Amino acid sequence: MPMLKDNIITGLDIGSSAIRVVVGERSKNDSKIRIIGAVEGPSQGISKGLVVSAEDAISAISSVLERAERMIGQPISNAWVGVNGSHITTSESRGVVAVSKVNGEIREADVERVIENAKSVAAPPNYEILHVIPKSFVVDSQVGIKDPVGMTGIRLEVETQIIQGLSSQIKNLINCIYRTGLNIDDLVLSILATAESVLTNRQKDLGVVVISLGGKTTSLAVFEEGELLHTAVIPLGSDYVTQDIALLSRISMDTAEKIKVREGSCLPKEFKKQDEMKFADIGGLEEGSFSKKQVAEIVEARIEEIFEKVDKELKKVGRSGMLPAGAVLTGGGAKLDGIVDLAKRTLRLPVSLGYPHDLVSSLDKVSDPAFTAAVGLVLWGSQMNTRSGGIRLPSNFDVVDKTVGQIKKIFKSLLP
Repeated sequence: MPMLKDNIITGLDIGSSAIRVVVGERSKNDSKIRIIGAVEGPSQGISKGLVVSAEDAISAISSVLERAERMIGQPISNAWVGVNGSHITTSESRGVVAVSKVNGEIREADVERVIENAKSVAAPPNYEILHVIPKSFVVDSQVGIKDPVGMTGIRLEVETQIIQGLSSQIKNLINCIYRTGLNIDDLVLSILATAESVLTNRQKDLGVVVISLGGKTTSLAVFEEGELLHTAVIPLGSDYVTQDIALLSRISMDTAEKIKVREGSCLPKEFKKQDEMKFADIGGLEEGSFSKKQVAEIVEARIEEIFEKVDKELKKVGRSGMLPAGAVLTGGGAKLDGIVDLAKRTLRLPVSLGYPHDLVSSLDKVSDPAFTAAVGLVLWGSQMNTRSGGIRLPSNFDVVDKTVGQIKKIFKSLLP
């Protein structure tokens, strides 16, 4: 294989149902990212973001990475890795420091100190901080400041949102990835990476929620005035639909999944009772037929339940039915027929499907909602690699500091 180019960025999205790898190439002439590889494979050893079998997870990750390497014709040595799961929690934290310079001018070092102060009291035992996101700064009595560097004051405060995950699960995931021979550039909360690929700055300013429907979990992130307002992971996904189809129709999970993918709809009113299809017609081994209307009723009920839980999360931050830019649906589960209409009715918001933007690629997979997290990781890595130093990130990237690097170093030292 040829030598690895230094302008190659890889995103690794490890889900409960599928593992996806997207490889991007940064153009020297402009800021566009050209996607040169996009591969997916079945996920094993992972459930709801948790490693349940290390050996199975290692094998599944290795298999997808090898296919991606063959596709782009060169080895992959590093990747930005998405983190997801019901163990992810968020909390608010406040930091306060005195400005260090005698003349009161606030420098980047002061901003770093105040964020570190907010971080130091935030993490409960057995949790590791993934992201520290500053929401606003206060200089003396002046509130609502976005960037205090260069201003003058005596006291600097910051309001932050802390995103953290269970230490044991983060370590297990890191260990599995390193054992495939892949180095980790960093860990990123998957829904934040997804937001970078499907949301515009205007949507974030107006107020929007991005909802990613995965196999075992549904993740969401709420933005307003350009800032992250809330994140959550709901332990229900589109596999919830598959399980009910299998139970009520008394068929295998494989056949139920085929029915969901090919005939699943959130609009039972569009079908008549006599609308039936044989299991054999969709590749099932079972004899007999199924009612399309009954399947649609199952899909509608289960997806509506997921959206009701999303609405509960919006109520926590006072944004239920009150986001001008509405909701953006993405993830593999967002491909169900009629899901946009169901979401509009349940969430009482404008709703659209989310697709990656600002990309150049001839690969059809890049336009698949299931690939938005992996594409977002590539965009995230591109922005992080081009920042000029300090703690501030370009435009729409809010994450400021991380501590996961310490865990990575520990595992690298333990590996042979």
